[in-house]
Amino acid sequence: MQIFEFDTVVIGSGLAGLTAAFYSSKFGNVAVVTKSELDTSNSYYAQGGIAAAIADDDSPELHMEDTLIAGRGLCDEDAVRILVNEGKERVLELIDLGMQFDKKNGKFVLGLEGAHSRRRILHAGGDATGKMLTCFTLQQVKQQKNITPFEYTTAVKLLKNNGCIAGVQALDFKTGKNLLFKTKAVILATGGLSRIFARSTNPHTATGDGIALAWEAGAKVSDIEFIQFHPSALYIPGKEAYLISEAVRGEGAWLLNHKGKRFMKDIHPLAELAPRDVVAFNIFREIQESGKDYVYLSLEHLDARKIRSRFKNIHLQLQEFGLDLAKDLLPVSPAAHYMVGGIHTNLNGETNVNGLFVCGEAASTGVMGANRLASNSLLECLVFGKRASETAAKLSWPQKNLPEILPVFPNSATENTFLKIQNEIASQMMKNLGIVRNKQGLEEAISKFEAIEKDYENIQNDYNLLKIKSSSTISRLIANAALTREESRGGHIRTDFPKENPNFELHILQQKNKEIQFEPVRREKK
Repeated sequence: MQIFEFDTVVIGSGLAGLTAAFYSSKFGNVAVVTKSELDTSNSYYAQGGIAAAIADDDSPELHMEDTLIAGRGLCDEDAVRILVNEGKERVLELIDLGMQFDKKNGKFVLGLEGAHSRRRILHAGGDATGKMLTCFTLQQVKQQKNITPFEYTTAVKLLKNNGCIAGVQALDFKTGKNLLFKTKAVILATGGLSRIFARSTNPHTATGDGIALAWEAGAKVSDIEFIQFHPSALYIPGKEAYLISEAVRGEGAWLLNHKGKRFMKDIHPLAELAPRDVVAFNIFREIQESGKDYVYLSLEHLDARKIRSRFKNIHLQLQEFGLDLAKDLLPVSPAAHYMVGGIHTNLNGETNVNGLFVCGEAASTGVMGANRLASNSLLECLVFGKRASETAAKLSWPQKNLPEILPVFPNSATENTFLKIQNEIASQMMKNLGIVRNKQGLEEAISKFEAIEKDYENIQNDYNLLKIKSSSTISRLIANAALTREESRGGHIRTDFPKENPNFELHILQQKNKEIQFEPVRREKK
């Protein structure tokens, strides 16, 4: 096996990973390990924008208030305060570095999205913010000579020595060879897991790899029952769910049922701009009542020229489906979009495993609560990517002896097995862990996932079969937490416990070979 040595190994190349790599490069040499190309990530596809309180009529306090309301009582207030204050600083730094956010008449164009009380969403290239921001950060990374990318390479195991992170085992897809990275710190920035659902807005790479790696290394996982379903994903049978940005509703789009009624107006004072969990659930309810698979998104009452210009990428994509963004009734239904919880960290991105850090969607930092406020995700990447890298840099090198390594190899003979079981898991996730859940369905799902885990528990070196084991483990963790949380809150709705329960105003933590733990939400003293 080829052996490398880096001060920091960053796993993942979305905005969180690139930010962590950029700041880590100020303290030593850095490897960026990514299982696709450097520019393939959830961040790259983010259409909505990035939230920052930079307007004269806005403030970090107002941004914090909106985040807490959307988080439905589960946000850790110290983490949110860091997000909104340092987030503003990080965005202004990006602007100073040359990041071109959209302007009109010399002023930044600030958008409005669901559950925001002010226009504070910065965009770049209209609806291509994720792409523009990721590419800008990638250029900053490429200029650092001490950052080495390893594309088409997937991490398969975190290696420890005396309980501390000492390295990473990875598989190079191009050569089929295993690589070993000796390091003093690993920063996981592997994104979310929404691709384990049958209907998702995420790229194929978002399969929860980082969660599985951290779990096997002994890291705690928290709030993983909360999965955010984006309300307005295009519904066309046989096609992938294409995200129609929340910003479209921010500019005035209506949600209509099959009777042509604007149903959200009677449900929430913010109507279509209510928090995502509220909108997604009520679309789901309309779908159930109508017997159809979708509701409609309508923009025909808005200025067509302005809409096509503001959302040019969405407009062009819809044209490929024979739809006109500005004139047609667009069929939409919710799709798995964002993992609200994740690997449990402190305010510096540190986990309970010495030397292991997490940032971005893979992390559970305490800022998102039970439901993420729109456009806070890219901001979290910037804030905690920097914090994790600066804290990781302070670590000393552990003993460099690595444990015995068993090589992991791709095996074309097991690809069909992987696809078959992955589809079974995805169907089970949509059936019993979608927008609405109940005890019977959750117990059915847990039984299914445990059976799959048992079938593959002794797999050592077949990459496809190890992925099956990882997916079933992650799915079981979500189901376990969902079964434990006997209430409905944010991105977790149970028909058998339809209301919020103040006794569950806490975080649910899981750790390998340990009982479920509970942790109180951190409140600031008044």
